[in-house]
Amino acid sequence: MDEKHKQILVENSDEIIRKWMEQVNDGKVKEYSSTISNDVIEQMNREFINIIFSSLDDDIEKTNEKLNGFSKQVVNLGWPLAYLTEGMQAIRAIALNEILEEFNIDNKNEFLRMMELVNGWVDPIKTRLINEYSNNWTNIISLQKVALQELSAPLIPVTEGITIMPLVGTIDTERAKLIMENLLNGVIKHRAEVVLIDITGVPVVDTMVAHHIIQAAEAVRLIGSQCILVGIRPEIAQTIVNLGIDLLNFPTKNSLAKGFESALEMMGKKVISTSDKDEVIENIIRSINKE
Repeated sequence: MDEKHKQILVENSDEIIRKWMEQVNDGKVKEYSSTISNDVIEQMNREFINIIFSSLDDDIEKTNEKLNGFSKQVVNLGWPLAYLTEGMQAIRAIALNEILEEFNIDNKNEFLRMMELVNGWVDPIKTRLINEYSNNWTNIISLQKVALQELSAPLIPVTEGITIMPLVGTIDTERAKLIMENLLNGVIKHRAEVVLIDITGVPVVDTMVAHHIIQAAEAVRLIGSQCILVGIRPEIAQTIVNLGIDLLNFPTKNSLAKGFESALEMMGKKVISTSDKDEVIENIIRSINKE
């Protein structure tokens, strides 16, 4: 934008900002900001319009830095892209109107030229905001996906040598790979001798799911540990039988408690009650006294 028209915008900036603030505040921003205070909304709107106007004097690098930081704030607030696009559309219309009134333009060609000047100011900012918003949103989604994946296949150590992997929800091919990876890494990390794979929270066990679980158990066996499949409900047992899935080499239990007892037995341990423990101690004492 040339200096003459830039000066017009600067001289009328107070009026343009006032009209813009009124239009934005009357827009849809309050619909998606019900949980955010009016002070925060006011602050965001003022920062938005200030960045737009400061771009008239700032160099491109400085403007881009401001736009990047502002778009991050918008994404973190959970506001939609429409907040940015509608805001830029509003400033385009208001700025163009101020210039037309200032020069009293009624000629079509001159009107188109003024519109081109305003678009040359607004469009690069709008494009940059959209790109930065998309990039920041994509980054957040990626981080959330990683976090959800880690939670979707956790490996929990419960005692020395025994860990549990509780599975909840549908298991697809992508998640099965994650289960395999977490399982193998966890077994090594926790030095687990026995892993309990709990499928109580898995709604459907079909051929594919069973295949993935068997593969995981076989991989664990190859690195020197054992797996026990727990949480076998009657309907899942019936499905496994009907599908002809072979689990003969894969110990199964219908509950986590029974699976844990089996895991202890595999390690040469067992759970005893307090009374049993007292009896064992008394027998040891008697044998010592006899000697």
